[in-house]
Amino acid sequence: MQAKYFEERERALLGERYAEYYAAPSEEAARGVTVNRLRCTPEEFARLAGLALRPLPFCAEGFAVEEPDFKPGRHPYHHGGAFYSQEPSASAPAALLDVQPGMKVLDMCAAPGGKSSQLAAALQGQGLLVSNEYNAGRAEILRSNLERMGVANAVVLNSDTTALVKAFPAFFDRILVDAPCSGEGMFRKEPQALAQHNEGLVRQCAAIGREILDNAAALLAPGGVLVYSTCTFAPEEDEGQIGDFLARHPEFTLVDTGASFGSPGEANRCGEHPFDVSLVRRIWPFQGGEGHFMAKLVKASEGEGARPFKPEKPAKPCKEWLEFAGKYFPELADRPLLKAGELLLLPPETPLPPHKLRVMRCGVAAGTVQKNRFVPAHHLFTAFGHTCTNQERLTLDDERTAAWLRGEEIEARTAENGWCCVLVDGFSLGAGKVSGGKVKNHYPKALRNLK
Repeated sequence: MQAKYFEERERALLGERYAEYYAAPSEEAARGVTVNRLRCTPEEFARLAGLALRPLPFCAEGFAVEEPDFKPGRHPYHHGGAFYSQEPSASAPAALLDVQPGMKVLDMCAAPGGKSSQLAAALQGQGLLVSNEYNAGRAEILRSNLERMGVANAVVLNSDTTALVKAFPAFFDRILVDAPCSGEGMFRKEPQALAQHNEGLVRQCAAIGREILDNAAALLAPGGVLVYSTCTFAPEEDEGQIGDFLARHPEFTLVDTGASFGSPGEANRCGEHPFDVSLVRRIWPFQGGEGHFMAKLVKASEGEGARPFKPEKPAKPCKEWLEFAGKYFPELADRPLLKAGELLLLPPETPLPPHKLRVMRCGVAAGTVQKNRFVPAHHLFTAFGHTCTNQERLTLDDERTAAWLRGEEIEARTAENGWCCVLVDGFSLGAGKVSGGKVKNHYPKALRNLK
């Protein structure tokens, strides 16, 4: 650690513990993967992936990959959405929300999508996930990652959190606020975070986090649960933030996270509003992750709930879609459609109230009608490819798998003529079209392993 402000602050707060807590590690930062339960169980992944894995304590789906030359983005299972590559301790906050199928869940600061994919997996396709990201470029990355992970019941928004409150007051059962922060837990992984760090940045991030938390309070339904997290150690963004929030919001109660990993919070970081710091959780660099802070809050069950609303009317029946779905996706043929320009969408079964926010994706992009024919979208196959009636089934050691991910045409062995879903060990790699014993490659060029 070299940032003068950071070191002076942490030495004053930790005393003799500083050397232990921030000792130079003897090894590189751990590379973690979080298994996507929409695709498989952690046990199945460990058996099939062909990787040296070590279970992590931060969530049941987390593993450290103990292979120095591991390139997650090139692994076929990454393309198939079976795992998300993320810093190990970053997998902890989403698991604390106790999301159950059928709930309405909001990830307020969701890009690049690792935590949102965990929340989606917990919902198991039931209920609604709203994943919001203020930065437009990062919102596009979020959309792409949720598509790769096969998420079918998400609405991806690109909005300010204040606008969310106006659109969806008291609507959500669970909210995750992984707040924009000063990134002190990223110093080892991202040297730029250390280079740009200063006291002013900490204060700025604390102010942003305060606003987002207040908006989260208004968005949460009575009796709902809110988890707040950061990847920093700064008191103003962690214990101090929670103490101030509780002072402003007496309708909230701080509860135990239930986590056994890491360490309790620090009383000398609470500032003007002390509380029982044993209820919050910290992960320090020496505890197997780069660093995280987490707090779990419950809103009082009394209070006004969400306003009633009329869902958006579905699009008129589309004969081209009905013909296509009846042949390849019969389970989807009766699902109502929405229309966004020329794109047909399969929206989540749990609707959002009407709003005027910028929507990056609502449910699943099914496809478009071109020259009186239905042309399917990539997302249709990542979300529902396992149900497609025509499949080209590959395995991890099949040479055709690498060829497919390079964008090449491959031999058809299990699929018949027409559209098909190409899968590796059951994980969808998108759409192909079979003719003359070959599968024409429709895997998006931007996603291919070209190097």
